Amino acid sequence: MFEHLNHLEEHIHEIIAEMKNFEQIACRLVPSPGEIPDLRGIDIYGEVRPLKGAVGGDHIIYVDFNRRYDLAARIQDARRSGREEIIPHLEKNRQRAGILLADVSGHRFTDAMLAAMLHQAFLLGVLYELDCYGNVTPRLIENINSRFYQSSSVGKFLTLIYGEINSNGAFQFISAAHPHPVVFSHEYDRIIDIAEDQLLTYPPIGTMPSREDVDARGGQSLLGAKENYRTNKISLMGHNDIMILFSDGFAEHEDENHQTYFHTRLEDKLRQIKMLSAQDIFNALLTDLLAFAPPQDDISLIVVKKTG
Repeated sequence: MFEHLNHLEEHIHEIIAEMKNFEQIACRLVPSPGEIPDLRGIDIYGEVRPLKGAVGGDHIIYVDFNRRYDLAARIQDARRSGREEIIPHLEKNRQRAGILLADVSGHRFTDAMLAAMLHQAFLLGVLYELDCYGNVTPRLIENINSRFYQSSSVGKFLTLIYGEINSNGAFQFISAAHPHPVVFSHEYDRIIDIAEDQLLTYPPIGTMPSREDVDARGGQSLLGAKENYRTNKISLMGHNDIMILFSDGFAEHEDENHQTYFHTRLEDKLRQIKMLSAQDIFNALLTDLLAFAPPQDDISLIVVKKTG
């Protein structure tokens, strides 16, 4: 009896040690302030606030093309190898930065495993895309969707938005069932409407194969197949305009009367704090959100402000 209890205790300690080890690995994937893109005319700040512990199902990846990659060396290599066609794409990366926000279904500690898988797959894919095309294309998200469809189940999926902000304020993005961006106009002092044809969205990552996926054509999917991803383009951002990206933990945050922060207080709060920096806007919104009601999910928020 005592021997059995000792073995059980040892087993529990091993599980706890493994969970702590995984937590340490997952925490290393959380972007530091130094990874936030430094882009002329654009101020960016965002974080994930997990509901439980240090990690959860939400995840942010920043892609500062200028600092993460040696664009000058890549341009020289492309010129030496006669691949002149990718040089203009490489050059354009100097004026843009990438932002990925993902939300794994669920907010348990172990849901961070899927986020960690996405992290490595995405950054490896960016390297491949730069080598092949000079820029990130929708093909990367197609390949990630195919990989997750083949390796996970419909019961566990993730939503995702990947976008690139240009120094001129233009934002192009792909959304896989993720809440769409919100733009607050400094000139009109309100959240502005975005045309529906600029808000195309697709099923969550991993739930359906693409119709054009060669490897999936002979297979069966209970939900059918999805269309190829198309890029949305928003060019509404002017001087001091604010765009926010967020997970459903922010969008669906509600009080005991089922009133959502998003619909009752967000616009008024942005109106009050619109002149602050992106980081100060983030902090003010998060403080106001938590004062409105305690969280029930992981909360992710990214603020992008046009300053030039």
